Amino acid sequence: MSADLVGPVEYPWRCLATETDETLQNLFAAAVAEHQPRGRVALLAVGGYGRSELAPFSDLDVLLVHEHKTIDGLFAQSLWYPLWDAGRKIGHAVRTPKETLAMIRSDLDTATALVTARVVAGDVDFGQKVIEKCRTRLRKQGGKWLNELHTRVVERHRIAGEVAYLLEPDLKEGSGGLRDIHAVTWAHEVGFDVADADLRALAECNETLLRIRSALHRTTGRPGDVLHLQDQVAVAREAGFENDDALMAAIAAVGRQVMWISQEIWARLNPSRDRPRREQPLAPGVVLIHGEVHLADDADPATDPTLVLRVATAAARTGRRIDRDSLDRLGRFARVWPSPWPAGASDDLVALLLEGERAIPVWEALEQRDLVSRVIPEWSAVRCRPQRNAFHRFTVDRHLWQAAANAADLSERVTRPDLLVLAALFHDLGKGYPGDHTVAGLQLFAEIGPRMGLGADDIRTIMTLIEHHLLLPDVATRRDISDNTTITYVAERVKNVNTLQLLGALTEADALATGPTAWGAWKQGLMHTLVSRVTQVLAGGTIDTTTWRLFPDAATLETMAVGEQNIRADGDAITLVSPDRPGLFTSVAGVLSVHGLDILSAEAHSDEQGMAASRFHVRSAPQNGWGDVMHDIQATLDGRFDVGGRLRERAATYPRRRQLSAQGPQPPAVRFDDTASSNATVVEVHAPNRVGLLYDITNVFAELQLDIRHARIATLGDNVVDTFYLCERDGSKLVGPQQYGILEQSLLRVLN
Repeated sequence: MSADLVGPVEYPWRCLATETDETLQNLFAAAVAEHQPRGRVALLAVGGYGRSELAPFSDLDVLLVHEHKTIDGLFAQSLWYPLWDAGRKIGHAVRTPKETLAMIRSDLDTATALVTARVVAGDVDFGQKVIEKCRTRLRKQGGKWLNELHTRVVERHRIAGEVAYLLEPDLKEGSGGLRDIHAVTWAHEVGFDVADADLRALAECNETLLRIRSALHRTTGRPGDVLHLQDQVAVAREAGFENDDALMAAIAAVGRQVMWISQEIWARLNPSRDRPRREQPLAPGVVLIHGEVHLADDADPATDPTLVLRVATAAARTGRRIDRDSLDRLGRFARVWPSPWPAGASDDLVALLLEGERAIPVWEALEQRDLVSRVIPEWSAVRCRPQRNAFHRFTVDRHLWQAAANAADLSERVTRPDLLVLAALFHDLGKGYPGDHTVAGLQLFAEIGPRMGLGADDIRTIMTLIEHHLLLPDVATRRDISDNTTITYVAERVKNVNTLQLLGALTEADALATGPTAWGAWKQGLMHTLVSRVTQVLAGGTIDTTTWRLFPDAATLETMAVGEQNIRADGDAITLVSPDRPGLFTSVAGVLSVHGLDILSAEAHSDEQGMAASRFHVRSAPQNGWGDVMHDIQATLDGRFDVGGRLRERAATYPRRRQLSAQGPQPPAVRFDDTASSNATVVEVHAPNRVGLLYDITNVFAELQLDIRHARIATLGDNVVDTFYLCERDGSKLVGPQQYGILEQSLLRVLN
């Protein structure tokens, strides 16, 4: 039993298969008695059912083989209909032995499914002979299917990602998942040599994944193979793990092992076509033999610590796999690196990182023998460590490799690419340790940097990047970047243009490695504007808020000067100009929510002539254009559209949101900052996400006669962090603790 498991080990997938066998045997006997089919007939279990691997909502794959040319359709239907009535999803076929053999020649799915076929009911001798003939045919011609099978494997991995490193892995389709085990088993069954040790390892991994998949079906009450964050606690309990971290650690370990074995086997099945005929030296102690990177015979990992990185860099640079025996030698004999590192070793690490995307499979290979932690002992704390939020898609270690690869792609933007990729590799290392991950990361690198032999200035720069790796995105998405206080705040922390340049590239590399929602055109535009303005200040320029003002733009100012109401939509933004009155901002926010549009940011402005303007940016424009939205905004302003009522209707009928993080919705909180802006009080509202939330928040501001000068709307999984720049009606900041208290209590009443 795994050390991570608690309670007795059971095999529910086998029990369910046995129960299903009994059901089908009874149905078959009744069907034979009623319809008396001509000739011999047998019912075969194929695919996963043939392996006796049934989760509660698995498809039931069966094949009815019959000896006579035709079979009574009612006979087959009497088998399928009771199963359909019971809610089972069936993959069924009815064929003669000849038709079955013909299908093997033309259909890969049939061929792979029949590898694990077994007789469930009917004439056992007849059914077994059909199975044996099929297996004989498969062994003779199975090789023709291997390339197509491998193509499917590669495409499946591209879509589903890696089981070991995704925070929400696909247990079946992902790289390192059940399908990979099935594919290797199929290749072995048709004659490809797979080592007994690998088959045993895959069988153990298969049991772990089946246990978890079965628990997933039982706890969710539905079919599915993706283990979402919100289900992990319950699945861990059901599958017998101590907690969700133990569950994910077990999945990571299994996924790594299956992925490695599978990739090694496919590399032998599909060797590189440009393999050199003779041995080629790649680096001291490293050679290329038959298309794989090998340790030279005289190389000694025990006495040459940097050999690990030379092998890794050679593999990344050539795009080749590290030979398994060589990896085993490194695993057995490589030692933890000394302190300080050998001369030039930090350059070797940088060289590997600068290989970018090609380095990632090499990092994964090194992890097969726990070699990364021998170079950087602190790495063991983030190895396969999950991140419990909605933004991240990878475990911490895989996120850091991806961030470093992305940084390598951005290296031409900066004057010190070496510092950029090192900062990317280490920026989240503190997530493996207690406390704030940035503080922990700084403490770790204060020891790692000198050990690597880096100079004091370089260590200081990397530590600045680690300390402020969240600075630019936080400021760009939560603050008004046309406010001189905001620009000064950033400039004081980065101190010079070179560091700002590195921080900008690190921010993009980090965001791209985080997930699809962490970077986009909107955030990229804000980041570019922020960095260019801070650069101007650091280079000795002055702050001109008139030039830097994002809103109102010239077109909006011109419309305000006319003094008439106007609604204008452009791309993903909509702008309202109207005579100023309480609740304008709230009304537009409400209409956008009624139409299901996610607001990313909003700005507001009023002039001395009594005109007001508001602009809202949404995540994506309405599919059918802005016409309906603009109509409802006008109707609201005319008193013909009950925004509050429509929002209550939408909230009542809106489907319950899927929980996007392990922690789920967090309690509401209100925070004030009177120093973050020169002319407004900054209020941050933290609250669980729901329909109409922004409308309720801004309605409180309207009731208290507070003006919104600027707003940033950020959805973080199950929660939002909305930032508002607020002023009194006379344009001044909010007045002291008493006003803060009134506003806080009013907000909490609508948030709770």
